[in-house]
Formats: sequence, C-alpha cells, structure tokens
Amino acid sequence: MDIESILILTVMIFVASTLYSSVGHAGASGYLAAMALFSMAPLEMKPTALALNVLVAVIATTKYLRANRFSWPLFWPFALISTPFAYLGGLLNPPAIYYNPIIGAVLIYAAWHIVKDANKPIYTPQPPHILAIAISGAGLGFLSGLTGIGGGIFLSPLLITFHWVEAKKVSGITSAFILVNSTAGLIGFLASSTPQLPDGLPFWAAAAAIGGFIGAGYGSKHFGNPATKYLLGLILLIAGIKMVMP
Repeated sequence: MDIESILILTVMIFVASTLYSSVGHAGASGYLAAMALFSMAPLEMKPTALALNVLVAVIATTKYLRANRFSWPLFWPFALISTPFAYLGGLLNPPAIYYNPIIGAVLIYAAWHIVKDANKPIYTPQPPHILAIAISGAGLGFLSGLTGIGGGIFLSPLLITFHWVEAKKVSGITSAFILVNSTAGLIGFLASSTPQLPDGLPFWAAAAAIGGFIGAGYGSKHFGNPATKYLLGLILLIAGIKMVMP
C-alpha cells in the first residue's frame, strides 16, 4: 500500500474511531468499511480491525466506567458466555469469496441499525432471562471472532429493543463487551494464522487511540449526536454494498 493510501486510511480510521466511541463502540465495522474501500485482503483486514478494536475499547470502557454508565450484573453473563465463542470464531479464516459477503452484510446491517436508532428511546429496564443471554451471547461472540468486529453493533440494538438495561448504560456495557470479544477473537486468529499486518498499522493505531479519547470522552457525558450517526450510516452502507457486489 502506498503512503497516500496509508494517510487517507489514517484519517478515515480517526473519524471512525471518534464517531463510534462516542456511542460506546470501538469502530471495527468502520475500520472494515474503510479497508474495504482500498480492497485489502481478509488476512490483513481481520487482525487489523480486531487490534484497533481492542485499543479503542480499552479507552472507551475506562471512560464509561468512570462516568458510571455501566452495569456489572448484565455485563458479566454476556462476557462469560460470548468470550469462548469469540475465540472459536477467531480460529476460522474464511476465504475472500465468503468473507467479503459476510462483512458486506454486517456493514449494511450496521448502517440500518445506526440510522434506525439515531435517537435512543427512554424506557423502563427489564432484565433479560438467562436463556436469552446464553443464546445471544454465544451467537454474537462467534460472529465477533469470525468477522473481526467486536459484536457491539449487534449487542446495543438488542439491549435497547428488548429494554434489558437503561439507555444511558448501553454504551458502557457495549464497549466492555467489545473489549473482551475482540481480545478473544484476536487471540484465536493468532493461534490459527500468521497475521499479515499492514505497514500503516502504527499510524492507524495512533489515529484510533486519539479518536477514542475524543469520542469516548464526549460520549461518556452526552448521548451521541443523531446527525453524525446518519453520516456514519451512509458511509457504512456504501462500503457494505461494495463488499457484496462482485
């Protein structure tokens, strides 16, 4: 990859990290969207997205914990169940002919979810049944490790749709969920494959960390801005369509 492409991706990753961390996400679907636009190989995309996710999720989780926007009683059962499945997903490395459509579908779903939930509702929390946690935790963990996302893009709409926790704590739970699953997925990937890390990774890591500090710092004190979510949704939709089209 030439230096111009690396620099453009650095800016895109900074923007994705800032926007995503403001709502408790670590940005993997945004990073994957950016990398898809440059036609990077799956063996580069997956470990890169997971590594950046871990970095940003550490920052975001710390910020949301300090702001008391977190729920240990709801988080730990999800984490306990999802983490081993994320590791199993990380062990698998589907070829591009399968990986690209999967990522494309994830990005399109992420775009729809972000736009649909641009304004978070206010509701009375109703804690989930343990069976619901087991099924959703296992599925999201496996998908997280398989694709290189952290699972938060799927967990947050579940928490909101089924009113499993008060809205202000969704971001904190989501960021911590992303942290444990991205870590497990990355470990699984490294156990089964030799990573092909791109030359631009140090630049992208720095950009993601700075964006994470800015976005999570804002998001831990305010709800996300709907306008930025609409823009983010459009970017994800374009990248998702690019991935699923031959």
